[in-house]
Amino acid sequence: MKINVAGIAEESFSDGPGIRCVVFAQGCRHRCPGCHNPETHSFSGGQWIHIRDVLRLMEKNPILDGITLSGGDPFEQAEGFGALAELTKRHGYHVMTYTGYLFEFLLEHREEKGWGRLLAWTDVLVDGPFDLGRRFPPSKFRGSSNQRIIDVPRSLASQRAVTQ
Repeated sequence: MKINVAGIAEESFSDGPGIRCVVFAQGCRHRCPGCHNPETHSFSGGQWIHIRDVLRLMEKNPILDGITLSGGDPFEQAEGFGALAELTKRHGYHVMTYTGYLFEFLLEHREEKGWGRLLAWTDVLVDGPFDLGRRFPPSKFRGSSNQRIIDVPRSLASQRAVTQ
């Protein structure tokens, strides 16, 4: 399976806990004013790569703790990024995903939009659009104060308990 990426940072210390490979999705509907990756907004451009090539790149670096899926917005290519999250998670990597969508909206539309797989294989989600007026440097893993850092497995378990 292939995904359209704007780029890959092979090592990052600022896009999640530990040392991470960061994959930047090409395409974002949110187009947040002040976004630090405006070149990722367009759905044209980017480079199509196979998800196994991302895993091969990661496996060459024994100090990586995980992968961060950023953008653009990975949920705009949920099928491919969900497959990438599953593949890397099954190989022992921690998965962190950034999105401009709210967690509750993703849950509500997880089946119709195909977002369920990406959610299911994400350990930590940073949700919500970047809000330039609520920017607060320095911020650990968030661009603005409206964004939340969500422990997805715990949140999904809580949601299942409420609906049963």
